[in-house]
Amino acid sequence: MTKNMEHQFSMLVREVRKEYVGNGPKEITTKFIGSWAISEMKGNLTNVEKFMIHSEQGTQMVHETRTRFVKEIYKKPEVLLKFETLMGAKVLRLFSDINIEEDIAMTVFVFDQSIEEK
Repeated sequence: MTKNMEHQFSMLVREVRKEYVGNGPKEITTKFIGSWAISEMKGNLTNVEKFMIHSEQGTQMVHETRTRFVKEIYKKPEVLLKFETLMGAKVLRLFSDINIEEDIAMTVFVFDQSIEEK
């Protein structure tokens, strides 16, 4: 059952990213560990962002914008509700970062109870 829920969680992450960012990651892997859902996303950057990262200033701008924007998305009550409904647990906090050079993002969702056996 856990693998199915991890897959459903990954699909929800893709749906949210696509809706708010305009494109979803090409590949998402999610693992549940205790009260954490850890999603690794590959292939996040748009063509414009890929062009921008050819300069140090562009890389910094894309990193800062992506990180801040993603955190804002997950503050929206309607977005949180989708994840909380799927998992049957409340999202307490979220950590997110992206490695621009490798085009890999990580988001850690922290829930109010163990989700490992979902």
